[in-house]
Amino acid sequence: MADVPLYVISEHTSSERRITPAWTIATLRSKLEHITGVPPSAQKLSLKTAGGNVPIQAANEDATYLTNFPLAPYAELHVVDTRPPAARVNFNDATGVEKFVLPEEEYEKKTDSVLAWKKAQKLGRFDPSAPSHEEAKIAAHEQDIQRRGIEVGKRCRVGGEDTRRGVIRYVGEVKEIPNGLGPWVGVHLDEPVGKNDGSVGGTRYWGEESQLKHGVFVRPERVEVGDWPVLNDLEDLEEI
Repeated sequence: MADVPLYVISEHTSSERRITPAWTIATLRSKLEHITGVPPSAQKLSLKTAGGNVPIQAANEDATYLTNFPLAPYAELHVVDTRPPAARVNFNDATGVEKFVLPEEEYEKKTDSVLAWKKAQKLGRFDPSAPSHEEAKIAAHEQDIQRRGIEVGKRCRVGGEDTRRGVIRYVGEVKEIPNGLGPWVGVHLDEPVGKNDGSVGGTRYWGEESQLKHGVFVRPERVEVGDWPVLNDLEDLEEI
């Protein structure tokens, strides 16, 4: 049979892929690992078609072929990572990626840069009325924080994700974050899926030094205050 185009969808990826019906489920899982980053043993597969969701699983996946499933062109193949959040790789964490940074004095000498264009157009900090604009923005940020009920010590979740719950530990400016006009909200997440341990660039904003990364700094609009209890990954497991 000819290859079938499907949309492969996971937590961090969404792309069109061509799937060969002659593959076994085990072969499909091994190929999906390179696409989604989810190990075969942790993949929960389902095919979303017009007729509903069809689980892709079998007792003997090494001998069960995809021809047994309704591989309709451009159907959605969903890959769910069944591992606990703390065991998953955080693909959004780029702290370990080496970056090239042009020295500020060299950047200011360039005549074809965004900075040069802003100077010519009198925009941003080169706008004579920039101080009043900044004060208005800071005031708007403070009003937004009060409206959202953001305070140190309150429970919250970040970005609307149930897997990123925690406690607000800091509200204010973070000088180490570039272009950080206005306050940031520092959250100590329940799980070590953050980007820091409560410190940035050598400045500690809460807690003690730790190898576990429970901390994250986000804008107020990404924080949802509420009575979010700590998730228990073990509560749904059957007794052994």
